[in-house]
Amino acid sequence: MKMPVHGQIRKGTLKMKFNLNTQSPHEAATPCLVIGIIEDAALNGAAAQVDDASGGEISRLIERGDIDDSRGSKTMLHGLKGVTAERILVMGFGAADKLDESRFERTCMDAGKYLRDHPVTEAHLCLADIELSDRDHAWRMRQEALAVHRANYLYSATKKHHEHTPHPLKSVSFTDAEGAAGAIEQARGLAVGFLRARELGNLPPNLCTPEYLAGQATEIAGRFDSVDVEILGPREMADLGMNALLAVGQGSANPPRLIVLSYKGAAGDKAPVVLVGKGITFDTGGISLKPGANMDQMKFDMCGAAGVIGAFEACAELGLEINLVMIVAAAENMPGGKAYRPGDVLTSMSGQTIEVLNTDAEGRLVLCDALTYSQRFNASAVIDVATLTGACVVALGHHASGLMSKHDDLAEELLAAGQQSHDRAWRLPIWEDYQSQLKTPFADMKNVGGMPAGAITAGCFLSRFAKELRWAHLDIAGSAWKWGETEGATGRPVGLLTQFLINQA
Repeated sequence: MKMPVHGQIRKGTLKMKFNLNTQSPHEAATPCLVIGIIEDAALNGAAAQVDDASGGEISRLIERGDIDDSRGSKTMLHGLKGVTAERILVMGFGAADKLDESRFERTCMDAGKYLRDHPVTEAHLCLADIELSDRDHAWRMRQEALAVHRANYLYSATKKHHEHTPHPLKSVSFTDAEGAAGAIEQARGLAVGFLRARELGNLPPNLCTPEYLAGQATEIAGRFDSVDVEILGPREMADLGMNALLAVGQGSANPPRLIVLSYKGAAGDKAPVVLVGKGITFDTGGISLKPGANMDQMKFDMCGAAGVIGAFEACAELGLEINLVMIVAAAENMPGGKAYRPGDVLTSMSGQTIEVLNTDAEGRLVLCDALTYSQRFNASAVIDVATLTGACVVALGHHASGLMSKHDDLAEELLAAGQQSHDRAWRLPIWEDYQSQLKTPFADMKNVGGMPAGAITAGCFLSRFAKELRWAHLDIAGSAWKWGETEGATGRPVGLLTQFLINQA
């Protein structure tokens, strides 16, 4: 029996609705009210109101040990007198002296996952009432809404779910307060971006090809009057001299694409921000073939592209007063008969020559031509995003994205955006000292710098194509997906990039 080459993508991914409710928490008519408590601390906010309305029942249950206030604990209460909600989910945030942005976000996500796996499909959330040093209520509400939305995610594009599988939330509400409308609107835009990035990242590589990514960009452009799209195929790229990008894709039956989305939200003479994403839809390593173990994870090698597409869509959804260009260099790195080889010398669009020592260092090759292409936009900033090196995972693990830039002001703006969105990055040096590792007698540079400082030398390689740009590089190899877990793509760095764009606007 002949098997089909391509699968089928099921439509209808759930998009949770966000609403504001003017009722007091204890009066909210909801299947489930969600409140938070801090270990060995006085109740406040919604928890205090529910306690008062129920005649002190929450306090009594905590005192008896029937409600656990340690970090991540969950207690579901039913039919509490004086409270309209059918159920009350009490989330423990743990000790006050250990409560920070990370613990706050993790607890909100824990609540979201619990509700995703519970029969309820609607809830009223009050976790933003938990006070957090240096973070106002609007920030807490935005992060709460986004965390619950992210936790609510359930992949369904190629998997049929049955009646016993989780029932994600369809809508959530929040208590209306000062700044709430703006916070929830930002959360909604961010949620759209995260969802797009995660769906693209999780799709199998037989479906998510360079052509498919181009189709997704075209679909986004069709929804917004402020967005234009341009798709370049191999012929157009050859005319521009993009020989590095073309070399990576020439071993595959799926031809490469250069995908360009333009958003106009500000005056025409205002310089745009340019986001450049690595879109290697599958990476075998090419002739320098990867080991078979865990090679399936190389479907995530296009998460840089997924991240910039998600951030672009979030920007358009929010209608930010900014001009934005997104460029995705999309290709599939395969070991076919036409594949490029170790020892080849490529002439990039910039005219600089590159000796290929390892065909598995392909991401920098597609990005270098995309960076050269970005020069035509006279950008205020150019940020490339890529799952570029395993060395960055060794350096930073899975919590922080690696950030490199020779522009201190741009680096600080990105680091600050990461802190604001709790989608954090850590700056690595990109000193001239490291450039010597790219020297070769056969070309202007080689595409690998050896084992030492592998993430940094990859950034140094890209810097040679960004000399005329105010440029930064984000290596998201450790942060873009959860290795060895069933959750898959994280959607990062949509939060960091979108916050950066919000700040620019």
